[in-house]
Amino acid sequence: MVCPKTAERTIVRSMEEVPLFATEDEERQWWATHDLAPELWEDVTEEQGALLDRLAVETGAQKALRRIRNSFVLIEKSQGAFSPMNQYDEKYNQETYYWGIKPSPICFEVLKMIPPERTIRLIDIGCGEGRNTVFFARNGYVVTAFDLSLKGVEKTKRLAEKVAVDVNVFQADINEYRLSEEFDILFSTGVLHYVPPTLRAEIFENYKQYTTSQGLNVFSVFVKKPFIARAPDGETTAQKWISGELFTHYHDWRIEYCTEEIFDCMSSGAPHQHAVNRVIARKVV
Repeated sequence: MVCPKTAERTIVRSMEEVPLFATEDEERQWWATHDLAPELWEDVTEEQGALLDRLAVETGAQKALRRIRNSFVLIEKSQGAFSPMNQYDEKYNQETYYWGIKPSPICFEVLKMIPPERTIRLIDIGCGEGRNTVFFARNGYVVTAFDLSLKGVEKTKRLAEKVAVDVNVFQADINEYRLSEEFDILFSTGVLHYVPPTLRAEIFENYKQYTTSQGLNVFSVFVKKPFIARAPDGETTAQKWISGELFTHYHDWRIEYCTEEIFDCMSSGAPHQHAVNRVIARKVV
């Protein structure tokens, strides 16, 4: 696939140079004066190139270019780089459950605050292999869930089938997917650290907009601490969050619960620690 160039255009030598765009117009304007370097295209087959061209027509420039970036992450895997999708597809590609099937303790706080005594709609953002998704479904919530990992989505469906509950689960990227319908509870643990600072305000405003009155946002995020060493399996795609940052997005809501925890972890086979902030915020209108 040939990427057209003119003398006036800027050559992009690394996909890291491609910024995050606030609007499609901003993205189109940027690409009007930039081209990918030929070496970035050399591993793209004609079939892949044709697919990307078709996506550009069918879905518009913004989504297509994001898919291009994902394609180059896949290519860079052979050089030692991993995207969240690839990393967790590999971890989830086993019969056992990487994170187990026991729900996160904060799930029980949700049960106390909004028990499913009526129809309660809940969305699990970044559901992984479905341990929390299925827990909520088994307890009577109407559950929607998504994850970037296709393997995770498949295992969530299998776990739901095993315990005979219905869940609506699909593949999506937290940095691209936006809510367009209301939920009583928005739940997420272990995924918000993939959201870059430039997207946080937009994403949280979307989540707050599509939370019903008296509904809850129940979120956890890893935070940076100078006295905690980087995890052995730390991901280059993880974004930095600082203590208390998550709470600031809910300054205008009622904070029902907030905490900072430091816990021991063996996810890499080597002992290490994580710091995490957790919040349960209620929309009062």
